[in-house]
Amino acid sequence: MLTIDQIRGAISRVLTETHLPGLGRRGQGKVRDFYRVDGKRVLITTDRLSAFDRVVGHIPFKGQVLNQLAAFWFARTSAAPSWPGRDRAGTGERTRDILPNHLISVPDPNVAVVHECQALPVEIVVRGYISGSTSTSLWSRYAAGERVIYGLEFPDGLRKNERLPQPVITPTTRGTGPGGHDERITREEIIERGLVSEPLYAEIEEKALVLFARGTEICAATGIILVDTKYEFGLLDGQLTLIDEIHTPDSSRFWLADSYQERFEAGREPENFDKELIRLWFRQQGYSGDGPSPELAEEIVIQASQRYQAVYERITGRDFEPGAFPIEARIKTNLWRAGWIP
Repeated sequence: MLTIDQIRGAISRVLTETHLPGLGRRGQGKVRDFYRVDGKRVLITTDRLSAFDRVVGHIPFKGQVLNQLAAFWFARTSAAPSWPGRDRAGTGERTRDILPNHLISVPDPNVAVVHECQALPVEIVVRGYISGSTSTSLWSRYAAGERVIYGLEFPDGLRKNERLPQPVITPTTRGTGPGGHDERITREEIIERGLVSEPLYAEIEEKALVLFARGTEICAATGIILVDTKYEFGLLDGQLTLIDEIHTPDSSRFWLADSYQERFEAGREPENFDKELIRLWFRQQGYSGDGPSPELAEEIVIQASQRYQAVYERITGRDFEPGAFPIEARIKTNLWRAGWIP
């Protein structure tokens, strides 16, 4: 992991956005910029930080961590090239067999070249534990007395942060709710509304649960609990394909395993190992997503960068090696060398 001084020195050099005219017109999501080239999509993961469904700041090296960690997981869930270096989980070749993903190549630490897929209009959230602190979280609804949530039946007697009898799927739509937010939805509603056909949705559920089991297994070997995560799927030539990212601190919640049981039995919150420290910091400032967000303090920016790097190092078993600065110039050079920029 980089030193505090190294991280502090990178704060003014974060990748906020890109301008690569050689790639054509730029599109932009909360965290990624993208360019369409010859039927492919060039995804550039910036250092933008998203929380409360909006961009709230920038974290040094965050984009590189997300891009390279997603590549690590893609290599362990599909027939992708092996990740160079040690397989810390000891799972080997048998881990690369679940379903295809959209990744073609990683020509730069912040860049992924992917297949252009037809994104499906639902996002799949798999939960292994009953948790959450917002008024609409799974735990809050359960604590309020609901026992049928997302069309699923939950048993009596569960405690906050308890492991569920088996992982459950709680889907959402992709930004079709009020204000463009994701909308909670049930399996039956997805099929009734024709968002996804019943046979395809059954395949999605099956693959999502296998992906979650694989992620749980690999994380457990590194002392991490995969609490819940989000998967996105698309179609490539009619075949179900995993897209976006997988098992990163932005798409997943992680807890530290060695302290979980003791803290759970004492009624204390587990030790988070994702970007929850940032959400907690905002709440300490009295901010919960309404109005302009407060500027991130340097201290929390450094802590967040350390957290992203620590997650990467523990899961992959590799030291984090930062790419060269300036980031955008490096990206241009690497894309030119790979033949994507003339």
